[in-house]
Amino acid sequence: MKQRIIGFDLARAYAIFGMFIVKFNFSFGSVMAPADPVGHFLNIFTGNSTAIFIICAGMGVALLTNRPDYSQQERAALKAKILKRSWFLFALGLLLYNWWSGDILHFYGGYLHVAAFLLFVPKRYYLWGAVLAVGVFHLLLLLVPINTSWDFTTFKYLDFWTPLGFLRNTFYNGWNSLFPWLAYFLVGMWLGRLDWQRTGAKRNVFLVGLLVFSLIQGLRLLVRQHLFSAGWNEYLMAEYFPPYLPFVLVTMGFALMVIPACMVIGDSFPTNRLVLALQKTGQLTLSNYVIHLTLGMLLLAGMTGKPYTGLLATETPTPPAYILAYSAAFYVSSVLFSSAWRSRFRNGPLETLMRKISG
Repeated sequence: MKQRIIGFDLARAYAIFGMFIVKFNFSFGSVMAPADPVGHFLNIFTGNSTAIFIICAGMGVALLTNRPDYSQQERAALKAKILKRSWFLFALGLLLYNWWSGDILHFYGGYLHVAAFLLFVPKRYYLWGAVLAVGVFHLLLLLVPINTSWDFTTFKYLDFWTPLGFLRNTFYNGWNSLFPWLAYFLVGMWLGRLDWQRTGAKRNVFLVGLLVFSLIQGLRLLVRQHLFSAGWNEYLMAEYFPPYLPFVLVTMGFALMVIPACMVIGDSFPTNRLVLALQKTGQLTLSNYVIHLTLGMLLLAGMTGKPYTGLLATETPTPPAYILAYSAAFYVSSVLFSSAWRSRFRNGPLETLMRKISG
């Protein structure tokens, strides 16, 4: 169990590093078809890091409730705890939304809220639920234009604070809306129910991920050979928004490779100082996420002399190498902060607050 937890936290530590790169690049760099290799490298993290972040969140819920003999009272208590955490994250995310319009925490609260009612169902239903989430999203595509209410010159959602706009953004065309992004969370819950100590479990998950990832990348290679119509090209090559099925599959496949790889590292080096430092970083994912969107953005704004608005609209983009260097430096500082904090406290600052509220 200890080694399994180490690997789980390593995956979260990887995800938060990727999210640093994506958010700093989006706000101060450029995500538009970079010409240099570093820019291409930065764009690799788009989507993949978020997928791992959400899948690990689902795994965390499953690991928290992964006992076969709960009493009815214990089940009710766990459900109440998850619901309270969902409300905490939802409220925190809405506050953060006013600062960063690409906030994921209020969506995370939505995933948790759904999960609270699915804690003790057979794990196969998590996979069926993931399929349903992707299917509902594609059905909604036929009913509501995906760009509804978006202003892509400012990346603002025009009617977010109206009842209809809020529901549309939350369930359909927000950055990480419940449909289809709930699918990642449910796949994470399925992974959390697996016996990772069983012989071949890590290998099998990795191979499934490799197969799915390779299949989609193979199709995308055929797109570059001009073998499909324009409509299919757009569908197969879409990245992050809209999150069509190929994007969902390729990012899930990537996550299914990274997570068991992290498990193997945790198994192989359970006492390594760097591994333990990264484990602590993964344990403070919530705090590190909020810190990089607040303090991290303000520091980068000061260093580049560019005002933070959540989007670099008129300024010259910061060079990709600068973004990468800053992201790496900020991540190292996050690792040091996490290690120092965990040497004195059991949980991170925001993690502690969430636990006090949820019981």
